[in-house]
Order: sequence, then C-alpha cells, then structure tokens
Amino acid sequence: FYSLMFDVRNKKLAFLIKPGVFNNSIPDYSIRVDSKDEDGKMYGIMIYDHKGTNGIPKVILAKEGEMKKSKDGVYLVFNLKNGVTYEEQSNSNGVYNPRQILSRTRFKETEPKFDMKSFDLQKTDQNAFGNSTVMLNLKGIVKKRDSLTKQMDTLNRNTARTLGNNFKQNNLAAGYTKLKVVPKKIDNVMLKSIPNGSRLASIQNASNTVSVITQSLSNGAPRQEDLNGEIIFTSVEYQRKFTLAASCILLFFIGAPLGAIIRKGGMGLPVVIAICFFLIYHIVTTVAEKSAREGSINPVFGMWIAFILLTPLAVFLTYKATVDSALFDVNYYKQFFIKLFKIKQRS
Repeated sequence: FYSLMFDVRNKKLAFLIKPGVFNNSIPDYSIRVDSKDEDGKMYGIMIYDHKGTNGIPKVILAKEGEMKKSKDGVYLVFNLKNGVTYEEQSNSNGVYNPRQILSRTRFKETEPKFDMKSFDLQKTDQNAFGNSTVMLNLKGIVKKRDSLTKQMDTLNRNTARTLGNNFKQNNLAAGYTKLKVVPKKIDNVMLKSIPNGSRLASIQNASNTVSVITQSLSNGAPRQEDLNGEIIFTSVEYQRKFTLAASCILLFFIGAPLGAIIRKGGMGLPVVIAICFFLIYHIVTTVAEKSAREGSINPVFGMWIAFILLTPLAVFLTYKATVDSALFDVNYYKQFFIKLFKIKQRS
C-alpha cells in the first residue's frame, strides 16, 4: 500500500486514468481519455472542472497530454497540447440568463494544476482501536471484564429494586413487610371484595403497574444482553491467548510423529494426514467458539475442547513414533490379515 502511494505521488501518475472511463479521484474534477501508451502519454483528453463554477462545469479538451508532478511535489501538473477550453460565465445571483457569456479559448499548450492533498495518507489514530478486546493484553482483558461485570451487577440491582418496589406486600399497620404470602389468583370473588366505587380504579392501577414493569424490563433487556455478550467475548479472548500457543504445540506433536511413522509416500502423505487433523481441530474450535459466544457452553470449555479431544491422539502418535511403530504401514496390516486368515483356515 505504501509503495502504491509513493508511486502515485512521485512516478506512476498516469496509471490513475483508465481509457474510456471518467475518473473522479481528484476532487472537483472528472477526467477521461480515449487512449494512452506505455510511456504514460494520453490522447483524446476531456476534463470537467466543477470547482467554483456554480454548477456549470468548465470543460477542457485536448488532443494529447501527460501527467507529472510539480517540483515541490504538492501539485499534479497535466501538460495538455492542442486543445480548447469552454467556460460559461454564470450570474453571481445564480439566476439563468439566456444572454450569459460562453467563452472558448484555444491553446497550443497549457498546464492545469491539481492539488495532491487527496492522495495524502490519512493515518488513523492508534487509540481508535486501543480499547478493542482483541487488541488488549491479558491484564487489559481482565480489567475490561471486571468493568463489564460491575455494570451488569449495577443493572441487575436497579432492575431488582424496580421490581421489588412493586411487589412488596403493603401492611397498613407495619408498612412494608417481608412475609411470604401465597400468590392469589384474581377471580370474581376477589374483585367483588373490592368496593364498587374503588373497583375500576384498582384494576386501572394494577394495569398501569404491569405496564410500567413490562416497559422497564423491555428497556433493560437489550443492554443486559449486550453486557452479557461482551463479558462472554472477553472470556473467549482471554482463553484464546493461551489456546493459540497450546494449539501450536499440540499440532506439532501430531505432525512430527506422522512424519516419523509414515515411511512411504515421501513428504506428501504425512502432510495430507496432518492437514486433515488440522481441519478437524479448526472445525471443532470454530463450532465450540460459536457456541460459547452464544452462551450455550462455558467459554473456557468451548475454547479448550478441541485441545482436550486431540491431546490423547498427540500422545498416542508420539508414543508410537518413539517405539518405531508401523502404525501406517500397509504391509504390516496386510501380513496381519493374511496370518489371521490362515489361522482360521487351520481351525
């Protein structure tokens, strides 16, 4: 990318323009050429200048031309030859005037300049992604997870307080009480126990209370889901710091013994089998990580399940390689089945 930017600003300026296509890379200008040669020389040039023309573009036509940069490197100079410039002078108030002037200027050679600031590399602030969980180290992830956990606890306490204020039993003598009362089903008998004058108001108050509680829970649910997802994600990324290193060691102890055990087929067969084991590891890791992010399984278990499943295989292959086992030797199994078949025939 940086070499491309260097070429644009210093050498290969003509590559910006493709024949037969209007190019808008330079702000306020549209450039089109019919053809160009390998040296960067262009033919059939058309330039629309939309800069400061009140909507009426200035048109420059030229038979040939080439691009170069100014000595200070600030401007892009377009050396044009044998052309004409069309410019329509609009009124200052923007009202169309049928008698406004259209000027046409022919030239043998001209050099319009274009500001190259649009090609400057705009470097993004390094702190823009500094708080991203993926970019944090172990200490930063732990700190962020603790912060998210505190926010979750605060949200849960506020929700419990809001619900508790609406579900406490009101005792006229002792105020609010913590006595556990068996829930009662609202039926006609209970409604009839309320005086006729207060029955409608009681039902309306109960309905309003339920609406307030429902609205409160609906407002807090999305934030709670977001916090829970972020907490799970921090746990996943924390474990990833260890599983990446562990997976390298695990796959080494799978691939290296395969190269020692498989004697036929050169290097190709061990590599193919090792790739198969890697695909198994990758698929299990991907599925388990997705399940962990969705909250279906524990993040720690989800990130380590592939390592746990393939560790016995790595130990087994390493052991077989140390004892010089013929685990993948086809002739060994062929002789084994031949002997087994002969034993059955004798019996």
